[in-house]
Amino acid sequence: MSGQRVEKNKVVTFTYIIMDESGNVQEQSDIPMNYLHGADDKILPAVMQAMEGHEVDDRVEIVLPPKEGFGEYDASLTYRDKIENVPPEYQQIGAEAEFRSDTGETMKMTVVKIENGEILLDGNHPFAGKTMTFKVNISAIRDAAEEEVRTGKLVTDGPDPGTTH
Repeated sequence: MSGQRVEKNKVVTFTYIIMDESGNVQEQSDIPMNYLHGADDKILPAVMQAMEGHEVDDRVEIVLPPKEGFGEYDASLTYRDKIENVPPEYQQIGAEAEFRSDTGETMKMTVVKIENGEILLDGNHPFAGKTMTFKVNISAIRDAAEEEVRTGKLVTDGPDPGTTH
């Protein structure tokens, strides 16, 4: 292989599994994802840091407590109302509604409970307040293109099709 390591200005391709405290798989991606190491905000900083220095075919396991992962659970991000006050399309578990605050910020909330004529929506990430384990498999590493380094955004969204320098 190329012998490249994960470091700043490298585009890293990986698959992952996220497990909860009990070892149950909560999320999995077998479709390779890419990010620009050191610049991309699509990946948690602690995960990026744990991948630093690794090579292609390395498997990296990272245990993230809430403060390094998906944050602490925030009860103020929940909303309870009588079910008749909520439009019918949101009267089911898992339904997502988007709310806009007075300051113009949007927040996505998910219906998590319906009981006793009331509905509970939650704006926390589903993994908030939980220690999660990431298992990452690095499948490719390439040098970022000049434009990618300059903008911090990937130009292509797949593994390097081969170097044609």
